[in-house]
Formats: sequence, structure tokens, C-alpha cells
Amino acid sequence: MIKGVKLVNIPVTDQQKALEFYTEKLGFRVLTDQPFDDSQRWIELKIPGGGDTRVVLFTPDAHKSWIGGFLNITFSTDDVNKTYEQYRARGVEFTAPPTKQEWGSYALFKDLDGNQFCLSQS
Repeated sequence: MIKGVKLVNIPVTDQQKALEFYTEKLGFRVLTDQPFDDSQRWIELKIPGGGDTRVVLFTPDAHKSWIGGFLNITFSTDDVNKTYEQYRARGVEFTAPPTKQEWGSYALFKDLDGNQFCLSQS
């Protein structure tokens, strides 16, 4: 029986710049940063308060075309407006401000590579 999501992969062009963005701007914490092969590192990040789910900044050659699009990843927050303001102050680019819906509130943001994510509050 499945009990959770262990890894979520985010394809990036520059692992060092992506690492700085995800740790400095979003507040993720480094769990693993080690060589993988001649061209990449294996970088696993933990989301504070995010349980066991880990974010991996790694791009297999076959997935390079995935960089810069909408990823089907939604990050949750207790207060979308507060997180929106905190992240904007840190320089995170939002493509849609907080919007209230029947099911909750959300905002859309992107990373340095243009990967787009949803930030949601239920």
C-alpha cells in the first residue's frame, strides 16, 4: 500500500543557482548534495514542515525539455497571502496573485528556470 510521496523531481538548468533559489527564497533545507555523475549532483531538499516528501533538483537528459513549464506540483501553506508577501519580498516571481475560490485560495509562482508551481491554502 502506498503511504506517501517520497521524491518530487524539479528539472533545472543550473543546479547551483536552483539550490540557492530553493534554499534562500523558498526556505527549503538541504538533505543531500553529492556528486551523481560527471555533469550533475544529486540534490535532495526538505520542505520545513512538509513531512517526508523531498524535492530533488536533478534533470535526466531525457527530461531537459521539461524545464520551464508548468509542473503538476502544488505546495501547501497555512496562509497563502502571508506566504505570497514573504516570497515576493525575497524576489520570487508570481504569475498570479492570491485568488480565493470555493475550495480555498491559491497563487502561482515560478522558479529561475520558469518552472511554474501552485501555492495553495485549503
